[in-house]
Amino acid sequence: MSAPVRVCTVDELPTSVGAVVALVDGRKVTIARDSQGRLHAFDDTCSHANVSLAEGEIENGFIECWLHGSQFDMTTGRPVQLPATQPIAVHDLTVDDDGGVYVTVNGSAAGA
Repeated sequence: MSAPVRVCTVDELPTSVGAVVALVDGRKVTIARDSQGRLHAFDDTCSHANVSLAEGEIENGFIECWLHGSQFDMTTGRPVQLPATQPIAVHDLTVDDDGGVYVTVNGSAAGA
C-alpha cells in the first residue's frame, strides 16, 4: 500500500454526474460521489475495454462504462453487468478537516 496522496477537494467533485481523475502513484484513479454523497476511489480503466470509467454514468453506487455498458460496484470494484468479468481495483479514500481528498492506492483489483 502506498502513502496517501491529495487529489482534490470535496468541493471540486461533481455532485450529480461525472467524476475526477487523478494520477496516484502512476495509476489513473477515478474519484466519484454516489447518490448518497459517499466518495469512492477506484481504477479509472474499465477491465473490459481499456477506456476511462470517469466518463461513465453513476447511479445507485455503480459506475457504468460508457463504451459497452459494463457496470462496477464502486465500493467493491466487482463487475455487476457484462461484458466485464474482471473487477477493478478500489482504493482507500479519506477526507481531512479542510475538505482535502486523499487516495491511498491498494495493490490489485478486488477478487483478482
